Amino acid sequence: MNSFPKDLISIANLNQAQIIELVELAANLKANRKTHQKSLTGLTGGLLTTKPSLRTRLSFEIGLLELGAHSLFIRNDEVGLGVRESYEDVANVLSRYLSVLIVRSHDHKGLIDLAKHSTIPIINALTDEEHPCQALSDLLTIYEQFNRLKGVKLAYIGDGNNVCVSLMLASAIAGLEFTAITPTGTEPNKDTVNRASQLAKQNGTLAPNITNDPKAVLEADILYTDVWVSMGDEGKQKSKNIFQNYQINANLLNGKSIPVLHCLPAHKEEEISQEIFDKNKKLIFDQAENRLHMQKAILVKLLVENKSFDS
Repeated sequence: MNSFPKDLISIANLNQAQIIELVELAANLKANRKTHQKSLTGLTGGLLTTKPSLRTRLSFEIGLLELGAHSLFIRNDEVGLGVRESYEDVANVLSRYLSVLIVRSHDHKGLIDLAKHSTIPIINALTDEEHPCQALSDLLTIYEQFNRLKGVKLAYIGDGNNVCVSLMLASAIAGLEFTAITPTGTEPNKDTVNRASQLAKQNGTLAPNITNDPKAVLEADILYTDVWVSMGDEGKQKSKNIFQNYQINANLLNGKSIPVLHCLPAHKEEEISQEIFDKNKKLIFDQAENRLHMQKAILVKLLVENKSFDS
């Protein structure tokens, strides 16, 4: 068993063995919903969000309850994270009250600061830079499809956003062959691509492939897409016109039957056609369900099995 880090801020906080442990544990928790049902008895988890949430909030709150913990939703309009009170002060206060804090926020650097000053685990439930919990649950879904992770060809098509970044980092560590297919100017940033390439080299896997060619989807074992304009970016006037050739539709797939993932919410007839969504909706909703099982696995690893934290 690998000792896990105190916090989960980035996929890059984890090594290959830890990712595999999380996927295996999440699969076990899915198959046996009552497993670990008293693991977190007497603990309280807080969920602090500055962004709207459906799957994230429900999966963590239900996960905490199923593991025997209390769940507390914290409204940021009452906290004023980083505005009304500094990240350091909020971290010190909540560390006295909670056993774990799950944060969904725009501010990635602020989350790092929060973790620096917290004595309890901090979990990144989404920032503008990364979405590690989503990527980890997606690995569970991919594992269910192929019974392996190493060598699976995963292609992400659309905006090189936080989901794309976390999938790229997760693939580099876990051994998937990752391709990001984006319009020019929307690629994941070069520093993150370089970081993924370094992680791939360390783990004996292939570096990510970054391309602007939509036809690259035809080389994939499984496809992934997300909304063209991410939550919080609506005011940046990113033109949807540049994405028109990047919609997953029957024409793009050219007769090939390739399974498609979508992290939801979906804007049908934008990033994915209604036809392709309907063909893959069971897989997509399985993917959504897997958020619950992976969140539970993360909580168990950070709070129960992490001997370095317990000591």
